[in-house]
Amino acid sequence: VQLVESGGGLVQPGGSLTLSCAASGFDFNTATINWHRVAPGKGLEWVSTISSDSTTFYAPSAKGRFTISRDNAKATVYLQMNRLKPDDTAVYYCTRGPERGRGTQVTVSS
Repeated sequence: VQLVESGGGLVQPGGSLTLSCAASGFDFNTATINWHRVAPGKGLEWVSTISSDSTTFYAPSAKGRFTISRDNAKATVYLQMNRLKPDDTAVYYCTRGPERGRGTQVTVSS
């Protein structure tokens, strides 16, 4: 199983980023994939989930600003993040059950 996140970076408040999670080593089409994050000094926080039939779920902090999607042909899940806030600063991880990638850093700062 491999989950590889990309797309993080430094963005100003109010800006946007799209994270990608490239998956391999399992049947992606039947998998539920999640995004979690770890902010400085805090624990693991669930952000969003997409099921195998593309049903989506969002944490209250993400709802209305973030959009999760998947491309089964590319075995990739995306997290479109809009209207970013400094509180969104964190390492973002793509997860499947207990498995997760190495993460991608998102920093929201002016």
